[in-house]
Amino acid sequence: QWQLVESGGGLVQPGGSLRLSCAASGFSSGYHSLGWFRQAPGKEREGVSCISSSGDRTNYADSVKGRFTISRDNAKNTVYLQMNNLKPEDTAVYYCAADSTRVFRLCLAGLYDSWGQGTQVTVSS
Repeated sequence: QWQLVESGGGLVQPGGSLRLSCAASGFSSGYHSLGWFRQAPGKEREGVSCISSSGDRTNYADSVKGRFTISRDNAKNTVYLQMNNLKPEDTAVYYCAADSTRVFRLCLAGLYDSWGQGTQVTVSS
């Protein structure tokens, strides 16, 4: 059974930083793309950033480019999202997800089929 567990969310002031972690278990995560998605109240879930199985390819939503960095450590079965210069509009529940295929595809929620429970990120003064 594929399992993904996020951690690292919290309350931060605008301009601050947070680092999210997602621990994968129950599957060989090193063969699969992993991604971070977020959902704000009243909005659809959107792709924030995704990373290929080897970590050599990434993509980012335009709204986070230059501020967020995705990385992964396959030895630890963990994917990270470093978030810098956070803005109030980054406030959302952040989800980690895995793509069951072994192809690096677009960072779209509909293409990812295993999900964590989410972690809340709130950016507010």
